[in-house]
Amino acid sequence: MAISAAQVKELRERTGAGMMDCKKMLTETNGDMDAAIDLMRKSGAAKADKKAGRTAAEGRVVIVLSDDKKEGAMVEVNSETDFVAKDDNFASFAQAVAAQTLADKPADVAALSELPLDSGESVGEARANLVAKIGENIQVRRFELLSAADDSEICYYQHGEKIGVAVILKGGDDALGKDIAMHIAASRPICVSENEVPAEVLEKEKEILIAQAQDSGKPMEIIEKMIQGRLRKYLAEVTLLGQSFVKNPDQTVADLLKEAGAEVTSFIRYEVGEGIEKVQEDFAAEVMAEVNKSK
Repeated sequence: MAISAAQVKELRERTGAGMMDCKKMLTETNGDMDAAIDLMRKSGAAKADKKAGRTAAEGRVVIVLSDDKKEGAMVEVNSETDFVAKDDNFASFAQAVAAQTLADKPADVAALSELPLDSGESVGEARANLVAKIGENIQVRRFELLSAADDSEICYYQHGEKIGVAVILKGGDDALGKDIAMHIAASRPICVSENEVPAEVLEKEKEILIAQAQDSGKPMEIIEKMIQGRLRKYLAEVTLLGQSFVKNPDQTVADLLKEAGAEVTSFIRYEVGEGIEKVQEDFAAEVMAEVNKSK
């Protein structure tokens, strides 16, 4: 049967797919709009599976809070390129995923993938359809749920779309919370205080310091003092309270909080792509390979 321009337009508006794809799906389903949408979803899932092995180390971090700032969600959604990370469709998807995460508080990414969005699609279906539309691997990589006690609230700072920090602050105000979050974004502490530094991290650092000190040829009693001093310096560098405040290096974060009568209970810092091994693309070789294929 002949497919009208009006049918193609309607399917395009309902799915966001390209005109040629819409016409193809309508032709295959004899103009049945709902069947065309189902077929398009299946096609999108197939395309998503094919692209799933491609490295997605770009993307964006999204933070959403409840109105009372007692609950929050931080989500990282990845794409292959920075160009797609700035796409409005990608940004809307990431925002919707974060909002749904806050609303339903899933146990893990697999459970999040099954949650329904306002569009009627599940997160997984919406992701697959976005992959089909944009042509890149897109992944919901991770999320974190936050909860503040009655005497605390969640403050946050986002550095563009790449870095997000959420802080649970007891006392103080929003301005202080944002300053602390901004400091964490810039200075990358691994935890709030010294007693939270993982034992294995401390032991590894101690081994490195011992090896360095032994090479100095100094007596053991001097080496032990050197190690203790260097460990104190290391702990100050990696803990939030021990670090010098970025806006006033003469003051530690601990002193800043004490002055304000405030306390940081915990924090979360996400940076897009951290821990993902990025593949270095040789675009010249890629172009030549395509040229050779066409010969």
